[in-house]
Amino acid sequence: MYVLNFWHTVPDYTEWKKVFDSDPLGREASGVRRHTLTRPVDDEHTVIGALAFDSLGEAEAFAIRLREVWEGLGSGLVADAGSRISEVLEEKVFDRETERKAA
Repeated sequence: MYVLNFWHTVPDYTEWKKVFDSDPLGREASGVRRHTLTRPVDDEHTVIGALAFDSLGEAEAFAIRLREVWEGLGSGLVADAGSRISEVLEEKVFDRETERKAA
């Protein structure tokens, strides 16, 4: 699994989220398996996202298209944009009930 991590500054998260939800790049059709959006607790203007893909090629192709949006139509919605692709080497989900019983 490959993850396209992205980050940028937005003047208004609510307006940015409307555009994100409209899905102008067709995430699912482009191979995105899931996404996560986060932001620092002390900075409501920074958005950090992670888009998961099955293949490196899909992640690379989407990264190019995302940069084009940032530089074009999205330039009024985002600033200080960046991205990086990482490979998932391991992922583990812990069962919180098991953890509580062990403690």
